[in-house]
Amino acid sequence: MKNKNYYAILMAGGVGSRFWPVSTQAFPKQFHDMLGTGDTLIQKTFNRLAKLIPEENIFILTNERYNDLVLEQLPSVTKRQVVLEPAMRNTAPCILYASLKIKKENEDAVMIVAPSDHWIEDEQAFSNNVKTAFDFCESNDALMTLGITPTFPNTGYGYIEYDKSSTSEIKSVSQFREKPDYETAKSFLEQGNFLWNAGIFMWSAKSVISAFKNNQPELFELFESGYNVYNTEVEDNFIKDNYSKAENISVDYALMEKSTNVYVIPATFDWNDLGTWGSLYDKLDKDENSNAIVNSKVLVEDASGNMIRSKKDKIVVIDGLNDYIVVDKDEVLLIFPKAKEQDIKKVLQNVKANFGEEYG
Repeated sequence: MKNKNYYAILMAGGVGSRFWPVSTQAFPKQFHDMLGTGDTLIQKTFNRLAKLIPEENIFILTNERYNDLVLEQLPSVTKRQVVLEPAMRNTAPCILYASLKIKKENEDAVMIVAPSDHWIEDEQAFSNNVKTAFDFCESNDALMTLGITPTFPNTGYGYIEYDKSSTSEIKSVSQFREKPDYETAKSFLEQGNFLWNAGIFMWSAKSVISAFKNNQPELFELFESGYNVYNTEVEDNFIKDNYSKAENISVDYALMEKSTNVYVIPATFDWNDLGTWGSLYDKLDKDENSNAIVNSKVLVEDASGNMIRSKKDKIVVIDGLNDYIVVDKDEVLLIFPKAKEQDIKKVLQNVKANFGEEYG
């Protein structure tokens, strides 16, 4: 029997533009089967959370344009569980809004906030870490996060510095650090008490709302003023009238970097944020030439280290190409060096400017 006080906010509003041309504004990466497993990323995340949390307590937070995609891909989800943002305002406003809705439904709720597009290998270890956090949050006023033990000096993630003297599984956070340069990232790894910030949070509804009240009073007052109409038929009207007034601010900056009651659990599972084609390449099985292939039937000659994706069973022939991203989708073919994958976002802007918004 799953604990009725356990809730989840599944974050599914991002665009994932570094996965263009598969991920587009109209159909972003969380709704695609990026790994070629038969499940989309949002389906995999929902099923992972449902191992610990009652399905009816998993709320999907997304932009209103993706409402139909959510209901189509998660057929067991009801309209009550889909929390729609009428405007893009970063993570703090939508998390506060969803937390107030959950608290009104269940004052004793503890919740996890989890992105919909991450890859997690050992799902039982993930559930165990979340259960440890929930137990702590039920009896302490705490804002918690899961940190990932760094395997190399990555400059693409923020870092969490924790109390080095702690010997317990749950560690007090000293500070959050912005994405570092390479030398700084190397020094973080050498010090041994730094973790990658995975953007996975746990807290009680009471604690997170109290933290918003203390650290973001204007944002709190804006959303708290609608408390009486949440979970009623007139909630949508209030949100449409007020959501766009919210400050565009991340939950990391709004709460986590400003609060003193922040704790971290070093995760015991393998994790990847699947933010780029290169990160997807790292997690996929490879052929004998180190090519990662999704959907395609591939013939290669003198070609290695490539990330190749096409429609199901399309024949792709590659000769003399190494360490490239090759993605074929409808009207777009991308052939791009893996080493320059961070530039795909800029390429997308150029494509839209030259050929039209419908290509992004």
